[in-house]
Amino acid sequence: MFFPTLLAVEAAEKGGLFDLDATLPLIAIQFLLLVAVLNSLFYEPVTRAIDSRNDYIRTTQAEAQERLDKAVSLTRQYESEISQARLQAQQVIAEAEAAAARIRSEKLAAVQAEIQQKLEAARLQVEQEKQAALEQLQQQVDAIAAQITQKLLGSAR
Repeated sequence: MFFPTLLAVEAAEKGGLFDLDATLPLIAIQFLLLVAVLNSLFYEPVTRAIDSRNDYIRTTQAEAQERLDKAVSLTRQYESEISQARLQAQQVIAEAEAAAARIRSEKLAAVQAEIQQKLEAARLQVEQEKQAALEQLQQQVDAIAAQITQKLLGSAR
């Protein structure tokens, strides 16, 4: 490495910085050697590191996109399932309300029929008691009339 500086000093003394003598091929060889050393020691490892980093970033982005797509898909699926569950719940509620209304009307009809039967039974009982009371009253009237008739006939004699 010390040689190029000596050659440059000699070249400067002869006529200038760019003399076309034996130093030019040596400088070219040194430059190519420097490029080869830098390429093998610096550029290739840095390029590999950058490429591996870029590959890592690409794969990470692809995985993130896949996960995002999967999350969006699952979200849509869950929203669909939730809306279906809500519809089913509304149907169950509507069916339960209809069944409750039907049961209520059936029980109301049964209670009304029972009340009507009891009312008819009470009317019949009242009518029977009325007839019994009228018959008893008629018997009492007949008995009183017979007593009056006996007393009138007995006192007229």
